[in-house]
Amino acid sequence: MNSKQQKILDDIFTDPIKSSILWKDIEALFLALGSKISEGNGSRVRVILNDTMATFHRPHPQPTTDKGAAKSVRKFLINAGVKP
Repeated sequence: MNSKQQKILDDIFTDPIKSSILWKDIEALFLALGSKISEGNGSRVRVILNDTMATFHRPHPQPTTDKGAAKSVRKFLINAGVKP
């Protein structure tokens, strides 16, 4: 994991949670952590990490996640055993 991906991980675990995280950076973090990503219908993205699966919606029309989506990513990472 590079320093940019570490910063994104730190941003996800920051309180209060940030709402300006770019979705492409979150996907890059998933890949750096060893996740498998597959496309679903529409804007759905399936992510599997350490036998934990989640489905997310890519944000649109803006490229940034909202606080609710960032919290979902945080919960998924915790369930998958990722620590900040």
